[in-house]
Amino acid sequence: MDWFQTLALALIQGLTEFLPVSSSAHLILPSQVLGWQDQGLAFDVAVHVGTLLAVVLYFRRDVISLTLSWVDSVVKRKNSDESRLAWLIVLATIPAGIAGLLLDDFIEENLRSAAVIATTTVLFGVVLWWSDFNGSRERSLKAINWKDALIIGFSQALALIPGTSRSGITMTAALLIGFSRDAAARYSFLLSIPLIAAAGLLKSVELVQTGTDAQWTMIGVGTVAAFLSAYACIHLFLSFLERIGFTPFVIYRLLLGAVLGLYLLL
Repeated sequence: MDWFQTLALALIQGLTEFLPVSSSAHLILPSQVLGWQDQGLAFDVAVHVGTLLAVVLYFRRDVISLTLSWVDSVVKRKNSDESRLAWLIVLATIPAGIAGLLLDDFIEENLRSAAVIATTTVLFGVVLWWSDFNGSRERSLKAINWKDALIIGFSQALALIPGTSRSGITMTAALLIGFSRDAAARYSFLLSIPLIAAAGLLKSVELVQTGTDAQWTMIGVGTVAAFLSAYACIHLFLSFLERIGFTPFVIYRLLLGAVLGLYLLL
């Protein structure tokens, strides 16, 4: 990759990881549409680290509180709202983890195409709009229970399909069961931490096993760019979500799907 591609892909990862528009789709499309070479495993690890650091740093108080409360619940059998939320994040992570282990190779070989991305981008964009329009948006994050966690967790497993969007589908599920926009977004962001960490760890193990001849200066720049863009994206998204809703992202998904559809037809 050259410097332009490095910065472009890092910014794409950072900006789309937490928006309901699918980061995996946007990282696949440059190679599918523009003919860019695959960014490589080392770069994938780097941008995952960048986005993970961004969400952990942004929610550092929540992460520390949830972690300490979870430890207290295990060691001292001391339960609280924070420990319950931490356990529900663990519970909601399990379906996607199992699905990833079982289906990753199949998805890698059969579903990473522009046609699949165009279809899922439009389909799940419409579902996001419907859930935002019809959801009661009355429930706070404190109201979440194990049934809610499982519903959101199983929806997250669908995000293995390129174009679905992990953040988009988890927010969609949360809105459908009555959570407010802010609660849906915050739970989605907190839920991303163990999944991004696990994905980064697996890719790191694979990287160690296969070796790399990566250009480490570019890798470092990509990590920093992904971190900064992801952090800014989280902040701006939460700041404006209640005012603008999800409609702009739905419109973007529909336009992207339409452009991809025309590209495939021409």
